[in-house]
Amino acid sequence: MQIKVGITGQAGFVGTHLYNHLGLESELFERVPFEDSFFESNERLGLFVKSCDVIVHLAAMNRHSDPQVIYETNIALVQKLIGAMEAEGVTPHLLFSSSTQESSDNHYGRSKLEGRELFEQWAVRSGASFTGLVIPNVYGPFSRPYYNTFIATFAHKLISGEQPKIEVDGLIKLIYVGSLCQFIISKIKESEKEKQKSDTNSIERIEVPYDFESRVSEVLAKFELYRELYLKEWIIPPLASRDDLNLFNTFRSYIDYANAFPVKLKLNSDARGLFVETIKLGVGGQVSFSTTVPGVTRGNHYHTRKIERFTVIKGRALIELRKIGTPEVLKFELNGAEPSFVDMPIWYTHNITNIGQEELYTQFWINEWYNPNEPDTYFEEV
Repeated sequence: MQIKVGITGQAGFVGTHLYNHLGLESELFERVPFEDSFFESNERLGLFVKSCDVIVHLAAMNRHSDPQVIYETNIALVQKLIGAMEAEGVTPHLLFSSSTQESSDNHYGRSKLEGRELFEQWAVRSGASFTGLVIPNVYGPFSRPYYNTFIATFAHKLISGEQPKIEVDGLIKLIYVGSLCQFIISKIKESEKEKQKSDTNSIERIEVPYDFESRVSEVLAKFELYRELYLKEWIIPPLASRDDLNLFNTFRSYIDYANAFPVKLKLNSDARGLFVETIKLGVGGQVSFSTTVPGVTRGNHYHTRKIERFTVIKGRALIELRKIGTPEVLKFELNGAEPSFVDMPIWYTHNITNIGQEELYTQFWINEWYNPNEPDTYFEEV
């Protein structure tokens, strides 16, 4: 039987990623849709909490010109969710995204600390299971600049031609949004296993482990390198670790793909024929090629980690990209007479179709951090 999981704040940065990650295990999880407007309707919020075996409460306000509004909004969201569960008489396993700012003397930190305490009190009186997750600084693709994290702001500014300024060069504990989603999902699985063994409910506070620690200036230096190598020369930069891969994928998620690709390649010709350099690397990888007969489409899948480049060297191709969960399709026509490439963003389903009359030759490159023993290809049509 599937575990029914609902996510308040589903449309937000972490919520979107968690919703998508749960979708990768559809045999185990059923995702219960949530909309922010549910908080303004007792009926809809009641129907939501009744439908869930597990609720992950992510909905919160991070920034506002008036800090008191942040505090009052976040506490009100907690109270509304508790009120709905009590009104419907349901006790789903509740996971709450708190923050390492719990110990900070600011309104946001206070709202997280007091919100967690309110949920603990609800769990005690209702006999429910509750997990308070104390989460370090989260970063990753598609987070909002000037709102979620300084990493999003830095990437957005550099790609827009601006130079970020460092206010305080602090040492920051960072977790990639994919790592956080995997941690949350692991806690849900553990809780369900424990529930099958015993009816005893648990209340716990967990400090979510961070992926790595870095100074703000060190992140900026890497992003500046990515700008110089990747944006200006399309060289895949050196990626010494999985954390570097995650930072690079985060950086490139802010590129305007519709206008940045396809990238035309430089042709070198002499009496022998043509020579085209398709990839310059600061990192290793695997290169392959394919031939495709006219009218055939390859792909219709997406990746969550892999960096991949498609280079058309003969024939005519249509490459299509669509971000998971959205309807907009980006279309790129490439012609081997003018060799060019498109890089595949993560969390974008993609395909390539031979739209010419001759055989299509395509070269593929994937980065060295791609491990064929770790699943990272998920099928969904563009």
